[in-house]
Amino acid sequence: MPTNTTPQPQFHEGRNLKRLREILGIKQDALATELGDDWNQQKISLLEQKEVLDPQVLEQVAKALKVPVEAIKNFSEEAAIFNIQHNHEGATLNHSSNYQYNYQPTFNPIDKVIELYERMLKEKDELIAKLADERKK
Repeated sequence: MPTNTTPQPQFHEGRNLKRLREILGIKQDALATELGDDWNQQKISLLEQKEVLDPQVLEQVAKALKVPVEAIKNFSEEAAIFNIQHNHEGATLNHSSNYQYNYQPTFNPIDKVIELYERMLKEKDELIAKLADERKK
């Protein structure tokens, strides 16, 4: 009986490194400087082209980028985009106080109509009372 196994997605560690570096806004030169004197921009470029990175180099680069090694190994652009799009916790795009406190006033139209009728009845009663006073004089 054949077993259906879902294949694990293959991650290109060099490409993942490049995407994380770009997301963090770090240039290849800056990363090379952070890694030490024996690194340069060309070496970082070559590193980003490798499908599998040496574990020691991966550890060193992760430390320089201040990210876990697993983040570089398992980085998925689709998952990152999904997380950014769906992570609303603490997000305040509109800095007005109404948005921050989730202020959602509810105006019931029937209540407004009732208030209008009550005002109209009060005005009508006042007008009748005024006309009655004028008639008595």
